[in-house]
Amino acid sequence: MRILHIGYRLPPEPGGKELYIERLVREQVRRGHDVIVAHRRGAPLQGTTTLRLPPVRASRIVSLKSDEIAFAMECAKALPRTRGLDVVHLHGDHREALVLGPATRRLGIPLVLHVHGALTTLHRPIMPWAFRHVGGFIVSGTRPRGDLLGVGVPDRLIHMMPSGVELGHLARFRGSAPIQRGLIVSVGSLVKVKNHELTIEAFHRVRAARPDTRLVIAGDGPERDRLRRLADAGPGIEFLGQIPSDQVYALVSRADAFVHSSRRLRTIGEGIPTAPLEALALGTAVLVSSEASLDPAVPPAAYRVFRSRTDLVTQLHAVMDDEVARLQMIEKGVEAAADLDWRLVAERIEQVYEKVIARDAAALAAT
Repeated sequence: MRILHIGYRLPPEPGGKELYIERLVREQVRRGHDVIVAHRRGAPLQGTTTLRLPPVRASRIVSLKSDEIAFAMECAKALPRTRGLDVVHLHGDHREALVLGPATRRLGIPLVLHVHGALTTLHRPIMPWAFRHVGGFIVSGTRPRGDLLGVGVPDRLIHMMPSGVELGHLARFRGSAPIQRGLIVSVGSLVKVKNHELTIEAFHRVRAARPDTRLVIAGDGPERDRLRRLADAGPGIEFLGQIPSDQVYALVSRADAFVHSSRRLRTIGEGIPTAPLEALALGTAVLVSSEASLDPAVPPAAYRVFRSRTDLVTQLHAVMDDEVARLQMIEKGVEAAADLDWRLVAERIEQVYEKVIARDAAALAAT
């Protein structure tokens, strides 16, 4: 199969969506597919062809308002020169779909739109028009699915697909070092949507009752200075900055608990975040905010959900006080992660491609 992935950013640019694209593409190349990738930022992906983007005069003006839309315009212009495509896999939202939907329709190429997080609460009136040429949607959780249903996308076009995890690689870290009692870890870019502020404030309250606890945060971003000031209100918090993945895995595998506090904002929200899934596979007790639920990819018994700062404090105490319950959570979490290996996820995505291709062919034959 010849697949074109369109994603504005790729690693080493930070972000879960960027890592998702890289790992999915790697698996598709391993499975023998011919993969082409279009991107604006980041590095080319090994084993793929990079789509050369021609200049578009209007895109230079549009980029002053939205470089993502300008990028989509350049991708649309490059499509006619890209022969033999079986499917276009667009990682984005209504902005890119508004441009690329008509372009793929004119060329008869099936379009799959991968919505990695919650849709913005802005621009809802134009979304049905933007999505009219999308043959299928991939979403990573119940929230983006609900958002799509809310703007009129038929349920039959929506395919639930959480992020994959590199099980074989993660298994090397699980149990490789003793658990450091009292170690709480959070991983994610230092941006508002990740809501590290809540984690820090909850930790100060936990630390007041448990002086042996400490919080380690891995990640970097524009909120760094503000979060450091919040952390300075008490001892026990360490910021590691952006560190290599293997160092993150080694850290998380030693933690007593992993916390993911992300929240929904007007313009952004998460689907099913990758970091907690990896923490489950690493054999760590996972606590996730109610605005970043792992449903339906992970059964509720495999992790705990908190709804406020006070609730997080309570949940952290419970996890660190009840070793039996913590070990049961870990066992169920490892079991749940076993169904998320990238090989399995890539197979499911291929099945989505096949359904969309067949649906488009049937629609064409009927005209």
